[in-house]
Amino acid sequence: MLKLGLAGTWHVHFGGYVREFLSRGDVEITALWDPDAETAKAKGEELGCSYTTDLDEFYKMDFDAVMVCAATNIHKEVLIKAANAKKHIFTEKVLTAAYSDALEVKEAVEKSGIKFCISFPWRTRADFLWIKDALSKDIIGQVTYMRMRNAHDGVSRGWLPPSFLDPVPTCGGAMMDLGAHGMYLLNWLMGEPEKCTSVFTNCLCDSVEDNCVTVFSYPGGAIGVSETGFVTGRNPFELEIAGTKGTILAGGVFDKLCYNNGEGWVYPALGKGSDSAINSFCDAILNGTETLFGIDDAVKLTKTMEMAYKNII
Repeated sequence: MLKLGLAGTWHVHFGGYVREFLSRGDVEITALWDPDAETAKAKGEELGCSYTTDLDEFYKMDFDAVMVCAATNIHKEVLIKAANAKKHIFTEKVLTAAYSDALEVKEAVEKSGIKFCISFPWRTRADFLWIKDALSKDIIGQVTYMRMRNAHDGVSRGWLPPSFLDPVPTCGGAMMDLGAHGMYLLNWLMGEPEKCTSVFTNCLCDSVEDNCVTVFSYPGGAIGVSETGFVTGRNPFELEIAGTKGTILAGGVFDKLCYNNGEGWVYPALGKGSDSAINSFCDAILNGTETLFGIDDAVKLTKTMEMAYKNII
């Protein structure tokens, strides 16, 4: 049985992650930390585990691994103390807002020898796994352009919690949160960018950006675009990849994957996708395997995200 501690309840995915961990049947939640006393008590009693508002006390409690859903601005402290306590880490993205902080977390994780996994759910999808394989097989030739759009109506329809619009705990707005998916996908499919330009605007929210585009350039001349926002209604995700021999399209109104490299549009058969990040994390601890998304993946996301925020026009 894997004993799990919960570090923070701030993130909107907290409940979903807890349910997935418990659904395995071989995970037991034994401890919870939250900086807010009322929240710590309520969630601790709900889950039937020990709870505290003292982070140092938390890491002395009886658990093997920690799930980090604390606010982004305190990730560095929470993660480094977890590594120093030799608790295996599963964390919500982003790792940290600052690249220098991410490097400190990496050093602590690697020194401790613990298992580490960050939540990159879009990289487990069957369509993106097919795309990754197709690009490696040169199906559309040299990639020249890639655009990922992933946006929702959390602000325009009012369902995002107010804490997600507070620039202090979030360290940013739509790009830091929802835009992270596009960023880690671009890193995975295109490699690390050389430079970028960002346009972040405030349509309905004054505190953080709610409408965003970042344009990257890569060695060899390719361009990558990450689009996101909190003010987009009824707009499905879209991925467009153009190459010297053809084009791949995914998502859109019909939520389909297709490609054309000169013989018309083809809709390839897709597999079932890979296991989830949470399952890979638990299996890595229990069976000595590797996690799907490690500390280097996490650091690359922070590096790319920091680049985007430093180059807003």
